[in-house]
Amino acid sequence: MASSVQPRQLALALPHEEKLTRDDFLEGPANEAALALIDGWPDWPNRIMLLVGPDGSGKSHLAAIWAESAGARSTAAHALTAEAVPTALATGALVVEDLRPADFDERAMFHLMNLARQDDAYVLITARVPPSAFEIELRDLRSRLRAVPTVTLLPPDDQLFRGLIVKFCADRQMSVDEPLVSYLSNRIERSYVAVRQAVELLDTEALRLGRPVTRALAAELLRDA
Repeated sequence: MASSVQPRQLALALPHEEKLTRDDFLEGPANEAALALIDGWPDWPNRIMLLVGPDGSGKSHLAAIWAESAGARSTAAHALTAEAVPTALATGALVVEDLRPADFDERAMFHLMNLARQDDAYVLITARVPPSAFEIELRDLRSRLRAVPTVTLLPPDDQLFRGLIVKFCADRQMSVDEPLVSYLSNRIERSYVAVRQAVELLDTEALRLGRPVTRALAAELLRDA
């Protein structure tokens, strides 16, 4: 079951790194379809699937969960070469991270999709925008990528947004309380990136100033933001 984090006074001594296990994934309406896809493997509608969502929405976290379950290797989309495809698919499962327009080798991707189909391998591709927004020169690749079933991660609802504040603070070993979480949830842009940036700012400035992370400090730092 996914973690249920309540924004109350917490003193969490966690390593200063993002936790990417299944238990650390914060579940909500915004990501329930994507999480169902990962939990439902290997019963996927297609052996090649695409996760699409904004930066920070949990694509890499979900990919890490699936890679652990499927024994998948992982590669950045821009680093994939045609020569490396057979090795990348050697375990029968591969994560291709952060597919971006005009930032990947089209022939390598086409080779990957062909070999995955030939070998009955699984491929999970993550991207910020769907392939329909890409300009792709290879016609066959264009049609194949656009035919890949896509699961979209949506902007966070209020409960998930507050939970993300707590989680990102916990990842940095920061104690948070209800006044701070409420202030941040009402003050910063309702996006994954904004939460991460706000928490990073609080952590950096609290350490620099030698002050605790409080609502008062957040108000000082974000007042003119």
